[in-house]
Amino acid sequence: MYEEREPSLPPPPGPPSRQTIYIADEDTTMRFTGYEPVPWKSWVWFFGCWITVGGLALLGRWLPGLWLKFVCDEKAFKDTTDGVIVVENPFTDVFLSKVDKVDYPYPADTVFNALSSPSSTVRPSGANTPTPHAKPPPNGATPSMELLSSLRMTEYRYSHFALNPTSGLFMMLSSWRDPAWKSVRAVQGGLSAAIREQRHILFGSNLIDVKGKSIGGLLVDEVLHPFYVFQIASIILWSVDDYYYYAFCIALISLISIATTLIETKRTIERMREMSRFTCPVRVLVDGSWTVVDSSQLVPGDIVDLITPALAVFPADILLLSGDAIVNESMLTGESVPVSKIPVKDATIVSWREGLEIDSNMAKSFLYTGTRIIRLRPGNLGEENQAFGMVVRTGFSTTKGALIRSMLFPKPMGFKFYRDSMRFIGVLACIAGLGFMASSVKFIELGVPWSTMCVRALDLITIVVPPALPATLSIGTSFSIGRLRKLGIFCISPNRVNVAGKINVVCFDKTGTLTEDGLDVLGVRTLDRTGGVFGELSTEVADLPLGSGKATLLYALATCHALKSINGEILGDPLDAKMFEWTGWTLEEGKPTANGAKKGDGRPAHDRPAALVQTVVRPPGSAQFKLEDALKSGKHAHFLELGVIRVFEFVSSLRRMSVIVKRLKSSSMEIYVKGAPEVMADICEKDSFPADYEDLLAYYTKNGFRVIALAGRSIDGLSWLKAQRLKREQAEAGLRFLGLIIFENKLKPGTAPAIQVLRAAHLGIRMVTGDNPRTAISVARECGLVNVSAHMFYPTFTYGDAQAPDAKINWASVDDEDLKLDDYSLKPLPPPHHHTVEDEISYQDYSMAVTGDVFKWMVNYAPLETLQRMLVKAQIYARMSPDEKHELVERLQSLGYTVAFCGDGANDCGALKAADVGLSLSEAEASVAAPFTSRIPDISCMIEVIKEGRAALVTSFSCFKYMALYSIIQFTSITLLYSFASTLGDFQFLYIDLFIIIPIAVAMGRTLPYPDIHPKRPTASLVSKKVLASIIGQIILTSSFQFWAFFWVRNQPWYEPPDIDPHDENGLDFETRNYENTALFLISSFQYIFIAAVFSIGPPYRKQLWTNVFLMVCLVVLGAFSTLVLMDPPVPLSLLLDLVPVPLAGKLTLFVAVVVNVCVCWTFEEWGAKQVSDFIGFIGRTITNHSNGRRIKEGKAYKAVEGGMRRSLTD
Repeated sequence: MYEEREPSLPPPPGPPSRQTIYIADEDTTMRFTGYEPVPWKSWVWFFGCWITVGGLALLGRWLPGLWLKFVCDEKAFKDTTDGVIVVENPFTDVFLSKVDKVDYPYPADTVFNALSSPSSTVRPSGANTPTPHAKPPPNGATPSMELLSSLRMTEYRYSHFALNPTSGLFMMLSSWRDPAWKSVRAVQGGLSAAIREQRHILFGSNLIDVKGKSIGGLLVDEVLHPFYVFQIASIILWSVDDYYYYAFCIALISLISIATTLIETKRTIERMREMSRFTCPVRVLVDGSWTVVDSSQLVPGDIVDLITPALAVFPADILLLSGDAIVNESMLTGESVPVSKIPVKDATIVSWREGLEIDSNMAKSFLYTGTRIIRLRPGNLGEENQAFGMVVRTGFSTTKGALIRSMLFPKPMGFKFYRDSMRFIGVLACIAGLGFMASSVKFIELGVPWSTMCVRALDLITIVVPPALPATLSIGTSFSIGRLRKLGIFCISPNRVNVAGKINVVCFDKTGTLTEDGLDVLGVRTLDRTGGVFGELSTEVADLPLGSGKATLLYALATCHALKSINGEILGDPLDAKMFEWTGWTLEEGKPTANGAKKGDGRPAHDRPAALVQTVVRPPGSAQFKLEDALKSGKHAHFLELGVIRVFEFVSSLRRMSVIVKRLKSSSMEIYVKGAPEVMADICEKDSFPADYEDLLAYYTKNGFRVIALAGRSIDGLSWLKAQRLKREQAEAGLRFLGLIIFENKLKPGTAPAIQVLRAAHLGIRMVTGDNPRTAISVARECGLVNVSAHMFYPTFTYGDAQAPDAKINWASVDDEDLKLDDYSLKPLPPPHHHTVEDEISYQDYSMAVTGDVFKWMVNYAPLETLQRMLVKAQIYARMSPDEKHELVERLQSLGYTVAFCGDGANDCGALKAADVGLSLSEAEASVAAPFTSRIPDISCMIEVIKEGRAALVTSFSCFKYMALYSIIQFTSITLLYSFASTLGDFQFLYIDLFIIIPIAVAMGRTLPYPDIHPKRPTASLVSKKVLASIIGQIILTSSFQFWAFFWVRNQPWYEPPDIDPHDENGLDFETRNYENTALFLISSFQYIFIAAVFSIGPPYRKQLWTNVFLMVCLVVLGAFSTLVLMDPPVPLSLLLDLVPVPLAGKLTLFVAVVVNVCVCWTFEEWGAKQVSDFIGFIGRTITNHSNGRRIKEGKAYKAVEGGMRRSLTD
């Protein structure tokens, strides 16, 4: 669950006060620092809060580091009495967590024995890996046997930590392991009531209970948010400035917004609680007898009866000790295929006790919280034949708890747009300061009172940094998420939507993602023993003879799987199901060895206890035989039944599974193995392979078929007991190769069109699969992922293997082995002399397919340049394990790629979570596997995510640019008016902000994404040349027209200077009814409207402006109303807006100026901004070239690698 790492700073002397902890399920590193409030500093702080009327307290709330520096001193964790733990995450967020004392009158080793550091050296990083300790001597002389009176505990985002009094470091309770967990027999006796009480104190209730604040608490949090504090301060300022109407409207809007947010927050919390909170009655073994308790009382170590009638969903993370289960884990993995669970082995319990994470072996016995039970069957452990399990994790420490935490606290994306937007707001604040300094000079000349100057300064800040600015950044994202939801694509991490707009590499799993889940059997290739080669393809099971050695291939097809029968329906891996369906045989679960569980209780299919024979298969038409006689020999020869005695489950690292089978009336048992053809050479006798094995395998895989090999052998006199004790490596040895079964790996209908769209957009596409590389290459060519004519180079070890640092790799074309790559530069070598000139290979004419073992070797041992070139050039990654998929995603990200990964479930979880955008094809609305989950069954959903991501990103830019221009336009108007102690009127502000800005800002986000994906991605930087050229250019243009209007109106013959007396006792009430005010208000009203149209970027990322009906209505209505106000305003409206009459000639002049302003701004945005940015870029390149330097953009290492490969090919 967690491990601890070295700190970046040296520890202070004495006991540790700092600690770094890595939380694996969140993939984050937290830094803990201990602090203790100092009484006299606290009093000074309180006095400061009182003096500043709560202002200092607000700063302390927003900036906890400020409060820490003023009030607290750093102190060792164990020495604090009223301590505070400061938790810092990698995203520079700081959280304060109080240290609580919990009464705990139990020995220290009940908590820390399994969590203690193996080293006695105390390091402030807390670099202590949890390992089991041997039991201390009974004399109690060791610190671990010290009797505690209390525990110091703290909590961070529902993760709990306990302070070890010996090491002085915090330990994560989710990593707690009981040293007694040594074997199934050691734990099956359950816990005593006293131990359960002690662990309940330690771990708390087994509830994933999202804490919901009261309405009052939510209200305080909302009101004290910086956004609303700024709003409240602005409202107070406007009220002081006599802008009562405007202040009232903004206050009303804020109250409605707060109320709406509170209601939505409350609903969200309730929905989350409904999703997460679950309790049910369970039977627990306490003091040797079964007791029914509520699941909220479960603690780690509890033995639970899984055949409890009310149990349909597992209430905790449980290790299956006895019995077997079939469960649906779609909530966790996104994969709806039923998963079989088998009893845990002693070695697995020990590995869990030693703190190892859940691997593929442990997962087979791990029952996750929240997974639904399809069927549970009792085993043979105990007299009553219950299915037992041991609780190992509870509450938020469970896998479901990790899912809920990830939804409550999504990782903030280090996205450039968000960083730049906050910096831009800072720049706007600086502009406000400069503007006020310029205005202040004029105020002093006019003799404006200082009180008025202060109010005007604050007013200027509210203009330049509008309170609604942060909210506009999420408008595009909100609309995109809503549109995706309508398409059946669900998002639990809104920040990832904008990130999807920057995707430049998409990785796809193959089976179930690019191809259909269900494979069709093409046929079976058996051995022709007389000729030593393969026989003809058998497309029907009737073509397989039942005699001699060939009969065992049919038996292997019928038995070598892990299928289950639930209410007559065959469940399990789709490939196994197709294989078994092809045989035409029937399958029945093993019958009970004791009395079965009761039926008809309305719960999931908890059937009979597990039998000595797990499953029985029969050919079509065969009569049923009593299973109690199945192991007897010499009886009922007319019956044909095969009983599966034992199953060795599929292991991804071995790439195979096997079964031990007993045939009715036979004295022997057979072992059958099914797996990847490549692994058969290691477990089969060499003389059992046909001479054309490699050629036939290459033929089928090259043509895109999925090929599975089968092998087997017979063991005489093998008893049931010996079969259960037989080790896997013994069973899977000395086998005889039996044949191949070939599956058609059909593409999904939407795959090829989607790949074509993505390639046309110049997005990098990678296939990442566990399948055979030749099959992957064929599928890639069929769907258009790689060009059919392109040379595909495939690696093989010519010396050593993946574990050998000095191994050698040969890269040869799959189509022509004479064509090779240099093993260092990965540059095509010159073709042999007998090849023509046309065989010369350019950079675009070749690609690479990499296998998992070669990928692992290159990551560990290859030169960095070679590894980077492989990552850039390779498009197919075959025989990749889940861990290797995860590693691939991280390696691509390290080159600067924005990576999307699309998969269908369990094997892809790590890669889906590691990717910048993970998309799981699943029926579930949310899963722990990925931030996006799609009910669209093919990869066309990735196109929709990319289109919406680009639209959302462009919308965010458009809204931000619009709000920035709105601020500057109004700032320019106010600054000009301040030059003679004037300002805009109350209703003028109200009309601009309420009737123009808010509707337009909301409407801008409604533009739909463009139907096609453009090859060039939208920028994610506000400081890019094009964005800055656009913003600065529009600022200059709009400001110029306002300056023109200001000076033009003063030079008209009908102009009358305003009568302003700044020394008036009502000096705060600047004059508003004057010609300058009217001219600036009229021309700026149009600027607010048409600049929205100018910034509403259409193609290539969004549809044209006129397709946004809501925005068009806003623009037309507001444009018409502003024209009315300019040309012929009704008298009441003129009085309301503080307008003075302007002669018709003046009105026409202003209207012409507005038209010219529109044309100039539109022309500049369409053509001028690009020309300016290109010119700036040219100047920058000229300066760089003049200095003989070569710049590489930070984080874009892949561009340098691509450029290097292109240059090496032309040398």
